[in-house]
Amino acid sequence: MVVKSVNLETVCGITSTLPQNDKIEIAFAGKSNVGKSSLINALMNRKAYARTSSQPGKTQTINFYNINDELYFVDLPGYGYAKVAEALKEKWGKMIERYLKTSKQLKIIFLLIDIRHEPSVNDRNMYEWIVYNGFEPVIIATKLDKINRSQKDKQIKLIREGLNAKPGTRIIPFSSLSKQGRDEIWECIEEIMEV
Repeated sequence: MVVKSVNLETVCGITSTLPQNDKIEIAFAGKSNVGKSSLINALMNRKAYARTSSQPGKTQTINFYNINDELYFVDLPGYGYAKVAEALKEKWGKMIERYLKTSKQLKIIFLLIDIRHEPSVNDRNMYEWIVYNGFEPVIIATKLDKINRSQKDKQIKLIREGLNAKPGTRIIPFSSLSKQGRDEIWECIEEIMEV
């Protein structure tokens, strides 16, 4: 897909009413600092439309990006960041849960996992919770450029086993530097748009 227009249309905080969109929604979930904003920017062909930060916990809202007036990218707050107060973390969790349970247009969830590390307890919980809610997440193994090429298959296996992923779960390695994996992610999105 050629991205012609991008518009950050809706920003939902903890108490906001979620929008009733009429176009399909693609959600991006992952722990803080896993590279969600970098992935979204790469998919949109924009340098810094989604704010990236070396400081975890930057995205504290649910951000709806209107792409070409055809679909929405939904950037969910990162989970598992230690320096945020427990009460706030709980509110973020409830906000994400409310979105996942009430969106009528949500078609696919990309769950981002850092390819360098075994999935954390938070990653596993998020994966299981997404599956429990009736979705089959596509796993994006981020930060591919941070490992040697020879390690890739071993690390993907580590993620698959660490999440106890269902057979057939797609895992797409991605690098925000080289953009490797971007076309494959767009293929997933386009398949959904054609259904």
